[in-house]
Amino acid sequence: MTTHISVCMTTCNGERYLPEQLASILVQLGTDDELVVSDDGSSDGSLALLQGCPDPRLRILSDQTFHNPSYNLENALRAARGELIVLADQDDVWLPGKLAVVERYLTPRAGEVFAIMMDGVVVDAAGKPTGRTLYQTFHASTGVWRNLAWNCYTGCSMAFTRPLLDLALPFPPGIPMHDSWLGLLGELAGEVVLAPEQTFYYRRHGGNVSGFRWQPLRQLRWRGALVWHLWRRLASRPPP
Repeated sequence: MTTHISVCMTTCNGERYLPEQLASILVQLGTDDELVVSDDGSSDGSLALLQGCPDPRLRILSDQTFHNPSYNLENALRAARGELIVLADQDDVWLPGKLAVVERYLTPRAGEVFAIMMDGVVVDAAGKPTGRTLYQTFHASTGVWRNLAWNCYTGCSMAFTRPLLDLALPFPPGIPMHDSWLGLLGELAGEVVLAPEQTFYYRRHGGNVSGFRWQPLRQLRWRGALVWHLWRRLASRPPP
C-alpha cells in the first residue's frame, strides 16, 4: 500500500506533553498514513509511552543518540514513506482538521517542490492561550533574503511534498537548523506559501528546544554555511 502522509516527529525526554500530542495526531491519520517518531536517547518515559501505543500506523526509531534536533529529525525524514510530509513537535497539540488543511494545499502540488507553513495558537506550559499567534511571534514572512537575515520558518508548522524532501536530504553539516534549510530550499527550488489557518497549539515553555540567544559571530558563520550549502545543493540538482 502506498503511504499518503508521513507525519515526522522527534522526541527527547518529552514524556510530560507527549500523550496529548500523540493522541491529537493519531486521531487524524488515515489508514494509509503513518507517524514516524525518532527518539534521541530519552532517559524519561517517552520511549516506553510510544512503545505502549498499539496503533500500527506508529513507527518508532530508537536506539540512537544524536544530541541534535536536526539530525534526529533527519533520521525520521529518511524513514518517511509518504508523498506528503508533515512535521510535528512533541510538546504541541494539533487542532482538529490540520491534515485536511495540509491535503488541500499540498495534494494539487504533490509532484512539485512545494511547502506550506501554518499558523498556530501560542499557549503556555499549561496549554492556556497567550493571546498571540505563531505568525505574530516570529513575524512570519516568505522571502529568501528576509529569512537569511532573520529566519521565521518554524519546523513544527511546516508541511511539504516528496520532491522537496528528496532535494533536502541529506542535511548538510553546519546548517543552523532544519527549518531554515527546508524553507529556503523550498523557496529557491519551488514555492513556499504561508497558510493563514491556525492548525495547532504551539506550546512555549522553559524546555523548548527552539529557545534563542543572539550570538553575532555564530549567526554569521551559520548564514555563510547555509548560503554555501544551498548553492551546492541547487547546483547539483539534475535539470527538469
